[in-house]
Amino acid sequence: MNFETDMQVTPELLVGSLIGLLGSALYGFSVVVYRSQAHEIRPIAVSSIKMWVALPFMAVMVILLPGIDSIFLPLTTVVILGISVTLGAVIGDTIYLWSQERIGVSYAFPISMSFPIITYFLTVIFLGEPPILSRLAGAIIAVIGVVLLSNEQNNHPEEGDNHHRLDLWGIFGAIMTAILYAVGTTLLQVGIEGVDPVSGSFVRVFFGSIAFIPMFAIASSQGMKLPTRKAAIRVIIAGFFGMAVGSLLYVTAVASVGATIMSVISSTAPLFAIPVSVFFLKEKLTRITVIGIFATLVGVILVVVGL
Repeated sequence: MNFETDMQVTPELLVGSLIGLLGSALYGFSVVVYRSQAHEIRPIAVSSIKMWVALPFMAVMVILLPGIDSIFLPLTTVVILGISVTLGAVIGDTIYLWSQERIGVSYAFPISMSFPIITYFLTVIFLGEPPILSRLAGAIIAVIGVVLLSNEQNNHPEEGDNHHRLDLWGIFGAIMTAILYAVGTTLLQVGIEGVDPVSGSFVRVFFGSIAFIPMFAIASSQGMKLPTRKAAIRVIIAGFFGMAVGSLLYVTAVASVGATIMSVISSTAPLFAIPVSVFFLKEKLTRITVIGIFATLVGVILVVVGL
């Protein structure tokens, strides 16, 4: 594999990156809301509700912008888009939650957040993208920064979290999560080529909404408590911005900048939760947090600009 050391920065690349950062920011803010309601609503319910909130929004966007005819895509494209969201947002998220329960967030999150590095190699090997060294270095540095930020934000574990211990199944689950996220993002780049981002987003959310119906039903039948009205309303509002608007921005960014760059940008969500934690929750800005911010920003710049 011969690495290239230079890449062309175009206006489309910069605009697409900014769109991706905005989507990541919305997702980061929504995660703060989800965490604040953790004692009143289960993770499966959060994932299901935010996907179901996104569906009517995307339906309206399709009607207003490209038109209803735009969703009648070739079968191959529909299948690829459907698989991409199922692997990432449905199966990947579910396996991550299972892994987190077995080994704890301090182990599960760093392993799963290695997916931008896997995405880089998938796009080089299967999509024929040039192996640019700065992108690989930037992805690694950004992942390290995100892990530092996330660990600082989770340095006050919930009761019982300290009792988690490493086991092979939990580690395997976290690794599988990273692989599924990477494959899902790479497939999205393939499926969205030549497709209107609004139409592509609708197809993804449609399949994701269907997939969560049996998952929510099974969880409920196994004793999952229904969320309180207050928690449900807050998750709906956060889901509108984080999932409905955020997913549209995410797909648009992938169409503009590709899977590798967007996988790094999308992993920076913890970065945008910091202002909320510092100014509203009155948390201290630690030295590790500053290092994490710096590493994340440097990594993103290397991936996008290729300095």
